[in-house]
Amino acid sequence: MNTPHFLVAGLGNITHPMTRHSIGHYIIDTLASRLGVRLTPDRAGYAAKTDVQVGPDTVTLTLYKPKTLMNISGRPVVQMLRSTAINPEHLIVVHDSLDHKPCSLSPKFGGSANGHNGVRSVIAALGGDPAFHRLRAGIGREGDPADYVLGPLSPQERQFWGPNGTGSDLVWRELTRVITKSLKSR
Repeated sequence: MNTPHFLVAGLGNITHPMTRHSIGHYIIDTLASRLGVRLTPDRAGYAAKTDVQVGPDTVTLTLYKPKTLMNISGRPVVQMLRSTAINPEHLIVVHDSLDHKPCSLSPKFGGSANGHNGVRSVIAALGGDPAFHRLRAGIGREGDPADYVLGPLSPQERQFWGPNGTGSDLVWRELTRVITKSLKSR
């Protein structure tokens, strides 16, 4: 029997690291640190693949950060999805959310992009199929959203989402919940 494979893709702008808009990239870096793997560059992004134990099951996780700008990140995410032979239900996209308070995590499966251009790009690259998981990392909302999302993460946010922060535990808990639920439905 094949080992189940999940793709965890963090959205962000590679040109604007450690900003609210790139929190998905930061969370992927944190997961790589937590799992003891190194993200390696390729033409379209940075990736690491590892096997992890989730309950009684061993699963393969690919962590991925596309190099493209946020608003056009769908194509490389879906190319990685297809190259790892994973179906969209095994895709977990991590991204910033203006609609959730800072230092919070909100899971979602399917539905609209809720105005998030990176998620909209992923849905479009999947041929309009929104049936994938999202982990929405709250960044709050202040002033002009375009300026706000490009602002730096606060020291509190960096600590929260960092390798030893509470956010890292929240992300891992949600990932294992999504994986466990997906495995039970096979």
